[in-house]
Amino acid sequence: MHMRMRRATSVLMPAVLILAGVGMAHAQGTSTPAGQQKGIVIYEAFEGGANSEGQVTTLTTSAAYNFNQHFSAGVGISIYFDHASSSSITGSTSSSGIGNAFVMLHGVWKNPTLNYATSLTGSAPTGDSRKGLSTGHATFDWDNRLDHDIGPLTPFADAGLANSVTDTRFFLRPFTSFGKVAHFAAGTDVDLSHSFSLTLSAYDIAPWGTQTVFSRFVNQGSTGKGGQHGRPFELNHETTGTSGLTRDNGYTAGLSVSPKPYLDLGIGYTRSVHFALNTVSFGVGINLSSFFSRRTGTSIK
Repeated sequence: MHMRMRRATSVLMPAVLILAGVGMAHAQGTSTPAGQQKGIVIYEAFEGGANSEGQVTTLTTSAAYNFNQHFSAGVGISIYFDHASSSSITGSTSSSGIGNAFVMLHGVWKNPTLNYATSLTGSAPTGDSRKGLSTGHATFDWDNRLDHDIGPLTPFADAGLANSVTDTRFFLRPFTSFGKVAHFAAGTDVDLSHSFSLTLSAYDIAPWGTQTVFSRFVNQGSTGKGGQHGRPFELNHETTGTSGLTRDNGYTAGLSVSPKPYLDLGIGYTRSVHFALNTVSFGVGINLSSFFSRRTGTSIK
């Protein structure tokens, strides 16, 4: 455990020192539409990521109810469209299908000293584990975030516990996993004005105990090739082993823009240092509740 903590500190400390040297920050909202408006929020997100392994694309529909400015709860489900790169993996096929249905609880508290947000997400194994769309187990992710507003920047620190390495906004991973992990991130959001914002961050995944990895690109019954840089998801559909299977660290840069109150756009780049993967991602999100209420002049309660 001490070695994992030292390793996480070595990854995150440069980001923290940079933020301290800059000495200013700007507020960031959550990456979900929760808290933007009271009542029901229906959100549609189309996201994708591409690297040397292939392309992962998702269409996620979620519905949340914002009780007030602090609390919200919601449900959602994703549809996946995965396509393996023939140059890196053989014996695999493109696959698509429904992923895991999920429920989410979210809380946020803002004050001049420090902003705090926490979220708990649980998922049911409704996806096909033979295609890498599920682990075949129920999963959870408890995430906590602290940030502070200083000028045009918002430095933040993020930590959580989960039993699966989950995707992030700018990193759709080429695998799903089952096993205990702690995850950390630190960085800053930069307000570029005119609805543009830039996110710069470093992350660390610190697993422990037995881990199982399910490839999204090598289907059950197929055999892949490669396996360099500790990539078990290139060789087999399912691999069980030690914590080294899912340990990872890296950094992310992402650009977001909201040209309309109901429209969110984003592009990003993530470098996975451990797996030596460079992923380019995009995202398009539409707050359907806000969109239709503006068109009809009514709101959803």
